[in-house]
Amino acid sequence: MAAPSPSARSLGIDFGTSNSVVAQTAGDGVHLHDFAAPGGGTVNVFRSALCFWEEPQARGGLGHEAGPWAIAEFLDFPAGSRFLQSFKSVAASASFDSASLFARRMKFEELGQTFLAHLLQHGQLKTADLPERIIVGRPVHYAGSNPDAALARTRYDAMFAMLGRPVHYVYEPLGAAYGFAMRQTRAATLLVADFGGGTSDFSIVRIEPPGADTRCTPLGSAGIGIAGDRFDYRILDHLVLPMLGKGGTYANFGKVLEIPPSYYDGFRDWSKLALMHNRKTLDELARLHRAASDPSAIARMIAVVEHELGHGLYEAVGDLKRSLSDADEGQFRFESEDLSIEQTVSRADFEHWIAPDLSRISDTLDRALVNARMETDDIDLVFLTGGSSLIPAVRALFARRFGNDRLASGEELTSIAYGLAQIGLDADMDQWIAPEPAAV
Repeated sequence: MAAPSPSARSLGIDFGTSNSVVAQTAGDGVHLHDFAAPGGGTVNVFRSALCFWEEPQARGGLGHEAGPWAIAEFLDFPAGSRFLQSFKSVAASASFDSASLFARRMKFEELGQTFLAHLLQHGQLKTADLPERIIVGRPVHYAGSNPDAALARTRYDAMFAMLGRPVHYVYEPLGAAYGFAMRQTRAATLLVADFGGGTSDFSIVRIEPPGADTRCTPLGSAGIGIAGDRFDYRILDHLVLPMLGKGGTYANFGKVLEIPPSYYDGFRDWSKLALMHNRKTLDELARLHRAASDPSAIARMIAVVEHELGHGLYEAVGDLKRSLSDADEGQFRFESEDLSIEQTVSRADFEHWIAPDLSRISDTLDRALVNARMETDDIDLVFLTGGSSLIPAVRALFARRFGNDRLASGEELTSIAYGLAQIGLDADMDQWIAPEPAAV
């Protein structure tokens, strides 16, 4: 960790599953970049969302927006829009080829370039003025059941090529670790736990006091494709999907069979749910509706897909999670012409639903310690970051392992970008770069 020269500049981009953040450095320090907001003013957290609509005069016949502007466009005209969120979750998926957007299909890198173009536009960032050194965060372990890191790298390269600069990739928790280390004044071994929308990632670094030749050294990392989106799905699975026919039956050649759970896989995250809005899926649901023992439940399922009700459902989930972070129980409320739900949920119920996920996250934490050749007692500080780190059950997992006195948190949505930009100034930057992924 070397001091930057007064003229050094770098750009850190935290392209997140739920939110994206950009930080810039110059001689006077690190600054989070501001973006215009639809209602006026600015924000420094840009939602990782896209909205498309048919517009014959536009290039390719599609109009589009991103970030909070995408949400505003969708809410203004939901029936004629396609709303995509969490599309980062399919970056490493070989089964994802392209998204069907009206009469056009777009590959991941095209979605990413569209998103970046709007992010630059709303941030008044011109590619010609960008720093020569750009640092982009990537998960330690990508989301998905069988993620292909080499495929994700190829797609990321194509997406970020539009910036016209060489791009360097750093594990997201290492970005947060670097920024946190810069604020420390004593030697310590630091564990960073980054809980995003699609992945939970862990990195361990050694911090030396100011004045040391090398102030921060990465020791080991691990990650898993389980985080906020999976927690959201647990809520939907218990409160919503039974009303859409999950667990029900249908008739097939004189036999009564259970409806395959695969019909509901699209609710596991935003990206998959949005991609269900296509002719093939709607035709399959229409056939299931005719054969179902409870056709009204399948009719509600069709309405969710056809009328793009996913955004409202996930907003209701988010409201519930936030209320359960502050209280022992909360209300899940969703209202539409086709589906109405109001139910009290206890924090204990929610924690029971996500218990299997927390167990796998705990196993991944163990793997990070092994990779760094560390034991629990070797960790001096634990920095919890990312939106899902605010869930009490997540924090409790670390409090049990390390004790509350070793836990620190803050800057849950911005810490990664802040550190990535600082890494771009390090004379020993290469030690922070993520290794080239091997092809599956």
